[in-house]
Amino acid sequence: MIEIVKFPDKLLKKQSVRIESIDSSVLSVIDKLTFVLDFYNHCVGIAAVQIGHLVRIVAVDVSKTKNKNHGRLIMINPVILEKSSEEIVTKEGCLSVPDYLGYVARPKKITMEYIDLNGKKQILEAKRFEAVVIQHEIDHLDGVLFLDKIVPSTQLIKRLQNDI
Repeated sequence: MIEIVKFPDKLLKKQSVRIESIDSSVLSVIDKLTFVLDFYNHCVGIAAVQIGHLVRIVAVDVSKTKNKNHGRLIMINPVILEKSSEEIVTKEGCLSVPDYLGYVARPKKITMEYIDLNGKKQILEAKRFEAVVIQHEIDHLDGVLFLDKIVPSTQLIKRLQNDI
């Protein structure tokens, strides 16, 4: 089993470092990320820091949901290039904060750049739920948790057993 780093672990507040080349250690982290995505039914995204690696890699797959999406994405060194001014507020949860959910406002649409598994630069436009998940995971790479963005900031919801 791959252990998930949980809040209040200080690792979650650290800045992840850029990947300079795709080598066996990077591929190993990616294998672990995809394992976590598949293992947890409700998991739609995971960042390397959440499994103890301070590198800029995220895995996202919202295809388990009813939302339109791009399928499974493995993103190395992801950067958001543009954000829409229109926001949506969604209820977010996190494997690193397993007992709570909170409402977070995020841009409804983003354009981002990342490196794929083949080392090629990709540009992606994501909307709605997929955009939210990608932003949530990129926040992890910068040491930011959804807890830091809850609106209103005093509202935190205790997770129930059947919440996903």
